[in-house]
Amino acid sequence: MYLASPGLARCLVDEPGLKADPVQNKFPIPERARMIDPRPIIASLPAKLQPCVQPGRPLSQLTTLRIGGPASLLCQVHNPEAARRFQALAMDLGAPYTVLGAGSNILAADEGYPGLVMQVATEDFRVSGQRITAGAGWNFDDLIARTLDCGLTGLEFASGIPGTLGGAIIGNAGCYGREIGEFLVAATVLRQDGQLVQMQAEDFGFRYRASRLRDRGDILLDATLQLSCGDKLQAVQERTRRIADRRLKHPVDLPTAGSYFKNLEPGSPGEKRQPAGGLLEQVGAKSMREGDACVFAGHANMIVNLGQASCSDVLRLAARMKQAVLNQFGVQLVEEVRYLGPPGSRVTT
Repeated sequence: MYLASPGLARCLVDEPGLKADPVQNKFPIPERARMIDPRPIIASLPAKLQPCVQPGRPLSQLTTLRIGGPASLLCQVHNPEAARRFQALAMDLGAPYTVLGAGSNILAADEGYPGLVMQVATEDFRVSGQRITAGAGWNFDDLIARTLDCGLTGLEFASGIPGTLGGAIIGNAGCYGREIGEFLVAATVLRQDGQLVQMQAEDFGFRYRASRLRDRGDILLDATLQLSCGDKLQAVQERTRRIADRRLKHPVDLPTAGSYFKNLEPGSPGEKRQPAGGLLEQVGAKSMREGDACVFAGHANMIVNLGQASCSDVLRLAARMKQAVLNQFGVQLVEEVRYLGPPGSRVTT
């Protein structure tokens, strides 16, 4: 059961056959997500925040896989004040809310999201010596180019990784044996309790493709990174190589969420992770397809949208891929792509 506040009850759009308990004011999760009526919410906001809110924005327009139904409200966060206001609004309504960057690692539900989606769009940029402080809404690859323009090196290994700086830090993005968590010094974070705090790198609890912020659902607003004054020409050459390599192995013209499954844990300390794509290649995943969702011909660990793929198509395809690896190798793959759907919903195949 999903417990809704009286405020949310007034904002929910009724659906046939679904009535609230008049005593406890509880609502079951229906097959189709209940949506919030945005009109009274938008009207209650200060005039300067009203343009930052869009009702019914399709998640297919906000995710790189181009899949997903509408969000009740999209709230673009350009500064800490807006983040606190929108978080407080969700809490006051008892409405679910989630945080989205560029949507590069997300599979959104076909029925949409019946709450507030806060899209972090903070894009401040400051340089102090060999450190930069940047808004979490920065496109990660654009930020790498900007740091090189400033004569600072270190991030070029990650060139071409899609998404925002905030998403990269929360998910501890990385490749070629490096991770963004290695460079973090501190960050401005809006906690679940509404407190705006400065967190140090050691507080993030970085691990492979995860952090404590992801576990708790805190909102990252900006980050300070420690870079170097290395050989700029060499760094630019490495960036060029990394981008070229990605263009060869990754979809360029087709919607994708990136690597669908996490690489396997090392067999022993000091060893590298085994690529999930290698196992998927061996079980013939590249020939698999469900509807308009299919495995990319150039990389067995990537699912692409051929045009009209649904969330259900992707889930069925991912289940087939996962089962094939389990049957042949006895290995249980773990999803790296995150599912975004109604609170209480289950991922079914």
